[in-house]
Amino acid sequence: MNSNPSPAADAPALSFVIPLYNSADTIGPLVEVISSLSVPGGHEIVLVNDGSRDATREVCRRLVAGARVPIVVVEHARNFGEHNAVLTGWRHARGAHIVNLDDDGQNPPEEAVRLWRHAVEQGLDVVFGHYEVKQHAAWRNWGSGLTTWMTDWALDKPRGFYLSSFRCVTAFVAREVGLNTGPFPYLDGLILQVTQRIGSLSVSHRERATGQSGYTLRRLVRLWLSACVNFSVMPLRLATVLGLCMAAAGFLALGVVSYWWWTGSGPAFGWGSLMAALLVFSGVQLVILGLVGEYLGRMFITINQRPQSVVREVLRAPDVACPPGQS
Repeated sequence: MNSNPSPAADAPALSFVIPLYNSADTIGPLVEVISSLSVPGGHEIVLVNDGSRDATREVCRRLVAGARVPIVVVEHARNFGEHNAVLTGWRHARGAHIVNLDDDGQNPPEEAVRLWRHAVEQGLDVVFGHYEVKQHAAWRNWGSGLTTWMTDWALDKPRGFYLSSFRCVTAFVAREVGLNTGPFPYLDGLILQVTQRIGSLSVSHRERATGQSGYTLRRLVRLWLSACVNFSVMPLRLATVLGLCMAAAGFLALGVVSYWWWTGSGPAFGWGSLMAALLVFSGVQLVILGLVGEYLGRMFITINQRPQSVVREVLRAPDVACPPGQS
């Protein structure tokens, strides 16, 4: 995979990167809104179809044919995941700044331009959109809060800083992050390894126009694992601490039981208490083994060079003039 080169002299000021999955009903209106934006220096749209099972591919072809701004459509050979698709889009984007947003219209393109202007004015490498009110299901909002709490100790970021998928990055950050070829990328972790010139901007969040989100609980769990296991050994350290605590509790219990036996006092212990203790200790051991296995499994998959993504084809709109108001 080629890394994203430095912006050329004729490169647009801003690239919109949008990962697509079953987006046939939503991507057309979104592209229409983005095409009508006025961005000094011009803008382009990069669509990454991540193995959609509906008519997304055909819709993208029609969008390329009727493009009013430069459009690039990258077709993945199968579904690889949102973060993998965004990385593919970054590698094909030419803009001096790149903003990535969801395909469902919940991230207003006008707010994306605000992120870009804020990054330029403040000289920031990355600006994350911080939602005033999130229009997600309650379980997703709870999961996002848990992810923020987990990344507070797993990643090198300001405590409580909200990392959202609605972000604007410089071409420099996109280029450096795009060098990663691992099969389990976590964009925010990769970004924080490259730069600490980060900021946030309060943005609005709309309700989903149509359809249902493809972001399931399973995908959220995978995101947690990528955030914690790929970029930190803290889970292993916590497992060590837990093991030491359980061992200390076991030795303490042994001392108490020995005292009771020696003095001939204490309650009579039966099968129930023995099984309860056995289940607790066995459960802790299995959790620790599973955690170690997760690390080893990801190392095994990475060593065997499982691809981060596979691009089947790339479609580009013919040269088009910039929309009115752009230079």
